[in-house]
Amino acid sequence: MTWPGIRRPSGFTLIELVVTVAIVALLSSMALPMAEVVVKREKENELRAALRQIRTALDDYRQAVQEGRIAHSVDQSGYPETLAVLVDGVPDLASPDQKGRLRFLRRVPRDPFFPDPARSDEETWGKRSYASAPDAPDEGADVFDVYSMATGVGLNGIPYRNW
Repeated sequence: MTWPGIRRPSGFTLIELVVTVAIVALLSSMALPMAEVVVKREKENELRAALRQIRTALDDYRQAVQEGRIAHSVDQSGYPETLAVLVDGVPDLASPDQKGRLRFLRRVPRDPFFPDPARSDEETWGKRSYASAPDAPDEGADVFDVYSMATGVGLNGIPYRNW
């Protein structure tokens, strides 16, 4: 029952505000780890795509060597000396005027987990030569494979270095 001339105060009580803030804090604390997982998964997808792109370009280069479209000597493995060769291109021996160039990448993708932004895109990757052992990758006269130099472990439990 309300009395004439007396108004009931409007608004929230202190207890209602404290309970609301506590609920919002609880919900945000549950959402933050999920956001971190989403960001990590996105970076892992970028890494997977970059590795696939570079490895496909390396295989295409090797295929072009086997088809006789790229000049090489018998003592070479048939893989490029650097990743930059995939971008810069090489003379195409199969072109009619011998002036065509074969390019395998528009640009070298960057390892999304590499910490130093000042380094070039090519320097963000570990490179394994054809003569190197698979379990102990080492640089050499050519680039047979690339790997991430990140020290972390993926959401799938496999270290990034082994992808």
